[in-house]
Amino acid sequence: MSTPSNQPSSKNWYKWFDPRGKDLGSYAFILNRITALGLTFYLFLHLIVLGQLAIGPEAYDNFMAMLHNPIFVFGELLVVIAGIYHGLNGLRVALTSFGIAIPYQKQIFIGLLVLTVLGSLYFAVRMFTA
Repeated sequence: MSTPSNQPSSKNWYKWFDPRGKDLGSYAFILNRITALGLTFYLFLHLIVLGQLAIGPEAYDNFMAMLHNPIFVFGELLVVIAGIYHGLNGLRVALTSFGIAIPYQKQIFIGLLVLTVLGSLYFAVRMFTA
């Protein structure tokens, strides 16, 4: 028996991230999924870093010195960007879930993208000039 096209399938997992033929709200949802996965991945990395404390203060200090590399700073910036976007989009989802500002979803999404870009620029300047 075949699975209907609107049912989840392990064969079509990639469609979860496919933006083709979708409206602006779908882009918001896809970005929310990607940032959620990225933030979850960062959580595991963060726990590994904290695990360095169990080895000893010297191992932790050496590891932290390695993190001052510009590649790692850029990775931290990506985490900040994901956190800003994910948090602001979560507020948009909460508002619309409670029936508030439903007609303005697209405008709110554009606004949160602008705030994400501005916040990203602010943190980029602060992180790379410090």
